[in-house]
Amino acid sequence: MGTGSPDRRPPRRRRKCAAYLWVVAAVVGLGLLFLILALTVFKPKHPVTAVTSITLADFASSLDILKRRVHMNFTLDVQLTVQNPNWVGLKYTNTTAVLRYRGNDAGEVPVPAGEIGARETRTLNLSLALMADRLLADSEFYPNAISGTLHFQTFVRLPGKVRIVFDVHVVAYSTCDLDIHLPTATISNKTCHYKTKL
Repeated sequence: MGTGSPDRRPPRRRRKCAAYLWVVAAVVGLGLLFLILALTVFKPKHPVTAVTSITLADFASSLDILKRRVHMNFTLDVQLTVQNPNWVGLKYTNTTAVLRYRGNDAGEVPVPAGEIGARETRTLNLSLALMADRLLADSEFYPNAISGTLHFQTFVRLPGKVRIVFDVHVVAYSTCDLDIHLPTATISNKTCHYKTKL
């Protein structure tokens, strides 16, 4: 009589167990691989925005000293680049670019929805026309115009989403402060700030 007990399972059953173990190991391995890729290579990244130029167009200005009024028209042409560093496309929704004077909206232009491909850069050309009637109620507008320099601000909020395994919402903000020198119709002291939220 032998002291050891031989494995009494049929060879076919042992092969089935081994096949199941290989399948489970492969599924776990693929799951770990996808998790590592999702947390490193495919991790959602912030879009990078930059205002590459702001130019003054169609400028016209006149002072009515007797009525203490300023007649003014101009358009700010803003060139905004948006870089998508992700390995998937970025879809952004309809939004609005705004021209502000002393915190109040003085002009706006719609920005239609679009998509930026994976690792691509898109340039948005925005023309912000001054709506001069919105400035008439501001008591500081006339004295500031007499001084020869007016301070304006451009603001763009670009909301969108990146879809990797699920939708990740992102919002890019771009704000530029600038001075318009009325006698020479030039822009000076331009400073831009950028912020992104995931």
